[in-house]
Amino acid sequence: MRRIAFLSEHANPLAARGGADAGGQNVYISELCQQLAQRGYQIDVFTRRDTPDGPEIVNWLPGIRVISIQAGPTAVCPKDSIWPFMHEFMMGILAFLTRERCQYELIHSNFWMSGWVAVELKRRLALPVAHIFHAMGKTKQRNQGALDSSPAERLEIEQYVINGVDRIIAQCPEEQRELIEDYGTPAHKVAVIPSAVNSTIFSPVDRQQARQTIGVDGDDFIIVYVGRLLPRKDVRNVVRGVAQLVEHVRHDTQHMYPSIKLLIVGGETDVPSPSHTPEIAVLQKIADDLHIGDALRFIGKRQQEMLRYYYSAGNVVVTTPWYEPFGLTPLEGMACGRPVIGSAVGGITYTIADGITGFHVPPKEPAALARKLFQLFQQPSLAIQMGHAARQRVEQLFSWPITALRTGELYNEVLSETQVSQTSQSINTNSKKEF
Repeated sequence: MRRIAFLSEHANPLAARGGADAGGQNVYISELCQQLAQRGYQIDVFTRRDTPDGPEIVNWLPGIRVISIQAGPTAVCPKDSIWPFMHEFMMGILAFLTRERCQYELIHSNFWMSGWVAVELKRRLALPVAHIFHAMGKTKQRNQGALDSSPAERLEIEQYVINGVDRIIAQCPEEQRELIEDYGTPAHKVAVIPSAVNSTIFSPVDRQQARQTIGVDGDDFIIVYVGRLLPRKDVRNVVRGVAQLVEHVRHDTQHMYPSIKLLIVGGETDVPSPSHTPEIAVLQKIADDLHIGDALRFIGKRQQEMLRYYYSAGNVVVTTPWYEPFGLTPLEGMACGRPVIGSAVGGITYTIADGITGFHVPPKEPAALARKLFQLFQQPSLAIQMGHAARQRVEQLFSWPITALRTGELYNEVLSETQVSQTSQSINTNSKKEF
């Protein structure tokens, strides 16, 4: 039985999904740990305590514990503000290991800050490290410019992590390219293991049944966006694209067509609140200015067990961020058997098969989005065909059991190499003594 320490300073697998810093990394850790535990691994997930209440150790699921380490204030903080607490986080983990007499075979660290902690622990405990960044600082800086709120030290620390860990997991070929070209990472050190989707939770529901469940009109042409409501997700582009679609339908057809609706699922609260999620007010203002205010329906935050009904209620799922390291929501839409239109950035170019399971469109070009939406609007049989292909692609390439299998294989490689290295060092030491 192998014991693995997961490090994730800001993304707690127990946190409710959908907030500003509760997204793909939370899902990755939650789903991967569950699959690894089913394969016999013992997993401890170390995360930063962000509430004064609750136990230090949560026995979450069989084989998985979540351990909260005091580091900085016991309050929820934006992830870009917690870098100064990482030394305390590292020392807290060390103290816990000493007190509880925990021993691990390998560390699996997540994000650049926990990567630094992992390298420091490796230096002290001689443990091998497999690391996943989830997003690269140079790419974020390139795409966000002045909007990038990362600490100034991020790029230097990322390089330190790359040099110090044993293996780096890239979620898609584009991230692999970034690691090699932007950071000079040796190719043999990078393994492409894509993230995945829970294809049991996210599965197709009959469209009319889904619409009845969530209370939307059965005859509308429904476009669905699911995700965080942040500027970089560029839901504004989706609203503008839908406005142009409405114009296409009005001017380029002579027949009666169903109404067009855009469901926006996400935000900081279950009930849509512009005061808690300012982007809602921005999107509504854009829609009103474009005379499609009635076409938008804000749903609020929903948890995984309900999301499949929203995806399945749609004729098409849309996500057009101008920056996206990987993106799990396209896979969720695909798993629900719906075509997905996504911007041609990051991992989206890998998950969506252009022209087969959906379409790639350039970011920040609502006219291009509108054209693809209009194509599916006019060809419902194509949308159905793409939806079937999308589900098949998920089952073949993007399931968590596959990701866990490949991650376990990576662990075995790292542990074998570590054993060989330790044996070689031992032989060399003994040879020197004999000499």
